[in-house]
Amino acid sequence: MLAKALFGLPCDPVLSSEQASWDTVQLALFDQPPHCIPEHVSPYHVVCVNAGVPVSLAQTIDGESYAGESVSGDVGIYPAHLWQTFEWHQRAKFLQLYLEPVVLNRIGSELYGENEVELLVKPTPFDPVISQIAIALQNTLKTQQTGSKLYADTMANALATHLVYHYSARKVGHCNESGQLSSKQLKRVTDYIDEHLAEDVSLAELSNVVSLSSFHFSRLFKRSTGCAPHQYHIRARVKRSKQLLLDKELSIAQIAQAAGFSSQSHLNYHFKRIVGLTPTAFVRQ
Repeated sequence: MLAKALFGLPCDPVLSSEQASWDTVQLALFDQPPHCIPEHVSPYHVVCVNAGVPVSLAQTIDGESYAGESVSGDVGIYPAHLWQTFEWHQRAKFLQLYLEPVVLNRIGSELYGENEVELLVKPTPFDPVISQIAIALQNTLKTQQTGSKLYADTMANALATHLVYHYSARKVGHCNESGQLSSKQLKRVTDYIDEHLAEDVSLAELSNVVSLSSFHFSRLFKRSTGCAPHQYHIRARVKRSKQLLLDKELSIAQIAQAAGFSSQSHLNYHFKRIVGLTPTAFVRQ
């Protein structure tokens, strides 16, 4: 997916999700010299965040031209299937997120029953929600080489929902949906998580356990547990790690692998964040 999206750029990404097993969103961080990207059509919705110094940016999207200074934190939203070209005259550092249209279409179908979402072309000075999602995904790639599929899926859902609410041609009222997973549904999902702790499970896998859409499942799961699926997954891994530490049969590195953490340092970080102690201190207490 990512290779198709990187059209006409002179330098490879500094960081990308190409080697991660993400399905619903892709990320690339660029540090590019002055350049002009010729007219092209992207098959993906692209969200671009300026991650560097101010840069003069000229862009033409679907026949409409825009020019001005883009500063750090500025966001550009570029819908799929529109002719577009870009030009900048200073070195530019930017973070791009790529979403397949089907991801937004699923959200649109859940929210207002239509199977196609039309995004608006909207360069915007700043959107803290988009920036936070982009930075969170970037940090996930930096700390875990393969990233977390469940976390990436959750962030993709959050980004797609935000885009549909705030940047689509059809205005959507805020959803007042209520309800939770039934106790039987919740047990099926949590049992599945416990049985697959060492695997990089996806949001689609969990939602399929109870035959719900990913969007609907995420909302009901959070209402039922008080946390998002990826947060519950991390806590379940920490809980398993505590049990294995008390058994004293495996090294901490082996426990990290058995519980599904990408490394011992990844286990240490989340264990201390949730338990308040490092694994070593927990064993010694």
